[in-house]
Amino acid sequence: MHNFQPFPISTLEFNPFQLIGQQWGVATVEVGDKINTTTVNWGGMGVAWEKNVAFLMLKDSRYTKELLDQADTFSYTFFDPDQKKYKMSMKYLSAVSGRNEDKLAAAGLTVNRTMKVPFIDEGNFVLLLRKLATVPVPAEALAKETMVETFYSDNDFHTIFIAEILDILAR
Repeated sequence: MHNFQPFPISTLEFNPFQLIGQQWGVATVEVGDKINTTTVNWGGMGVAWEKNVAFLMLKDSRYTKELLDQADTFSYTFFDPDQKKYKMSMKYLSAVSGRNEDKLAAAGLTVNRTMKVPFIDEGNFVLLLRKLATVPVPAEALAKETMVETFYSDNDFHTIFIAEILDILAR
């Protein structure tokens, strides 16, 4: 396992559009003996309810979303963008369901834990999160009909998870 250190939130310096939208990350959650992770490239960070928060959008059909509905805590792990092998792992995680196989093992990724929160050990930057709100996004909530046609032709909508940032780890 790698050695991760706490990283003060006040010293964060990154472009969230690049980190989340281009590099992607993975959300990892554990409920009982079930653990799963999936890629997340829609989300952001900010302040809500006087707390530093991250928000992630997960498709309703995702097994990770099903587990996250039952969990209080989860993680959002980012990888070194120079390590191209992790981009391939993330593509695999996005394409396969953890309902049917141990996709973490198949992707060559290892689970680590701190504060009883699972995260991916191969990452280099981790947000440890506590769920504050779960917000479904139905078709009628979208501003433009074309959004449904473009992003939800399969009627598999997103749920937004808003989570307090409990801690940040880096290696």
